[in-house]
Amino acid sequence: MEMFQSGDKKPARDPHGFFSPAGRALGGLVGPRVKWVVVVLAILVSGAAFAFAGQPKAVSTTAASLPDSAESAQVNALRAQLPSSGVAPAIVVYKAASGAVDVTAVEASRDRGVAAVKQWAPSAGAQSGAPGTPGGTGGPSSGAIPPQLSADKGTALVVVPLKADLPDGANADAVKALRAAVREGLPAGLTATVTGGPAFGADIGAVFEGADIRLLAATAGVVAILLLITYRSPWLWLVPLTVVGTGDQVASKALTVLSRISDVRADGAVTGITSVLVFGAGTNYALLLIARYREELRRTEDRHEAMRAALRSAAPAILASGGTVTLALLSLGLADDPFARSLGYAGALGIVVALLYALLVLPAAMVMFGRRLFWPFVPRVGTLDPSHAGVWRRLGDAVTGRPVVVAVSSVAVLVVLALGGLSLSVGQSPNEQFLKKPEAVVGQEQLAAAFPAGTSEPATIITRASAAAAVTDAAKGVDGVQQVRTAGGDDRFVELSAVLDASPGTTKAFDRVKALRTAVHAVPGADALVGGSDAEALDAKTTADRDRLVLFPVILGIVVVVLMLLLRSVVAAVLLVTTVVATYVASLGASWFAFRHLLDYPPLAVSTPLLAFLFLVALGVDYNIFLTTRAREEASEGAPAREAIVRALAVTGGVITSAGILLAAVFAVLGVLPLVQLAQIGVIVGFGVLLDTLVVRSILVPALVSLLGERFWWPSHPTGGRPVRA
Repeated sequence: MEMFQSGDKKPARDPHGFFSPAGRALGGLVGPRVKWVVVVLAILVSGAAFAFAGQPKAVSTTAASLPDSAESAQVNALRAQLPSSGVAPAIVVYKAASGAVDVTAVEASRDRGVAAVKQWAPSAGAQSGAPGTPGGTGGPSSGAIPPQLSADKGTALVVVPLKADLPDGANADAVKALRAAVREGLPAGLTATVTGGPAFGADIGAVFEGADIRLLAATAGVVAILLLITYRSPWLWLVPLTVVGTGDQVASKALTVLSRISDVRADGAVTGITSVLVFGAGTNYALLLIARYREELRRTEDRHEAMRAALRSAAPAILASGGTVTLALLSLGLADDPFARSLGYAGALGIVVALLYALLVLPAAMVMFGRRLFWPFVPRVGTLDPSHAGVWRRLGDAVTGRPVVVAVSSVAVLVVLALGGLSLSVGQSPNEQFLKKPEAVVGQEQLAAAFPAGTSEPATIITRASAAAAVTDAAKGVDGVQQVRTAGGDDRFVELSAVLDASPGTTKAFDRVKALRTAVHAVPGADALVGGSDAEALDAKTTADRDRLVLFPVILGIVVVVLMLLLRSVVAAVLLVTTVVATYVASLGASWFAFRHLLDYPPLAVSTPLLAFLFLVALGVDYNIFLTTRAREEASEGAPAREAIVRALAVTGGVITSAGILLAAVFAVLGVLPLVQLAQIGVIVGFGVLLDTLVVRSILVPALVSLLGERFWWPSHPTGGRPVRA
């Protein structure tokens, strides 16, 4: 029987709508002669990028990732105007195996350390000593303050000040020299450990030493293995891997240039995540295009015409997918967090490069080698595509045969997984950010065990000099503030150092900072501000909360608009976005359960929920785009919604599943870097991509489309009013 959408018979509409002209235009770049021009130009452009990109702009490892409006950032700005500015204290912790520390040996070690870092020390003539003491934040001098001893005299500490604005390399060299010098000649049973801001910066930098090579090797290895399994060809995998790998390196060079002409920071975390995005997205696009090309080779003798047809069909979906990810990443420009902004711009640049190489270079490279590239499974004209009657066709029939049961069961699975996130905790302390404890963390723990918890990272108060006494009294009256000392200043502002009774980065420390701010803000005429590492962590958490509130709806809005432009259906767009958000919530819940009960991980970093949401929503919707655009093609030929989605699942199931597994594996590669945040992002996004690929896209969406029927395409319909065959 036939169902009519209107009384008039109209020609079928182009199923790809807004993105169709681009697909047709790209088809013109794979002709017999043009393909060679495209490949040669790609080689020249890539070579120029490798040759002339230069080095990224140096950044300071100790620079806080905070907006200028944050109170702790304002404190840093005011400190920079004081005579004691530009100082980052490295703290040396001496611990005796038994009994009291040898003070004479500690003083000799301290002097060696001060001499070793002289070239990296601030020019101010203050002394080295204990945190919070007068002169304890300045540069070395001959009259050094004695070491500060713990109550049991088994631990001592001294401060060796370094310049606060050292770039990564210089800071690492200074800390390395300090660590070597203070350990030289120590008596048996006495150890020296260097911690503090510069040490944490150096240890974070060490995490990313050789990171580019490790990430590239691991990612390329994973992609190569999965492409070999997918194509079962000894050489087909080399073409997409070479194209995507080249695109990744060009994106890296482009990011280098961007870092020099803008405020984008090309640090290890940004470049690492960008590389994963380029490799993951670029390979996904390649898998979809090659699958469609192979399908067309079974219909068309001319390989150039087959690629044109493949581009007309696949390019709109790829452009919609890449456009969604690019716009979502660019939306991070609205974030207050400088790290998120840098990652957004860098990632968007990387995705654009991945799109260019996937849609311009890869098609030309593929048609250069002809059908023999697919050996031993060469697609021949007239041969039946096995996918039409394969396992995915059978799965589609089974799902749409009992859509209510399948949909309810799938939703139940997502709800159960989401329940794991009920106790979700966000906010890592500095000691919790490493998978393996570096020296800076060990030293921090030794300090916490022997001295008041906040000794190593005191809060910093900046007040007008005229109100310094009143602010000091107000600060001393705050519960949990153990001592307040003058740490520097001039005739305009005074810097105070307040030692808290809470370990750095903890909820208790945040509560102390809030109470301290309330107290000093109330002092008339003081204009007092509270900063320091705990205040920075608190402000970072506040910033992340604000960014999530702003960016979650922005990202969802971008995805909905792109889906409506592509599918011209409000129902389809809202439904698909809803399923992807459900995937995010379920993945976050399941991952958090694993972090707490299986992996013993600390709370999530403050920016992790936002980044995981961005990647899962923007990348996760890719697979639904690939599925539903193919379903719209089938529907444009007159197939009912149920049959259209089953056919689409049958022909795209294998390639999309391969793409999902590959993307999940690529994100898992972030685990080669021993930072907890990157490992957590890798797990959340990797699990979410698998969940979206294997459950949501393969089972839930077909079941929902079957239940909705032709209403899934409302308000338009792919047939443009022609009858739908039942």
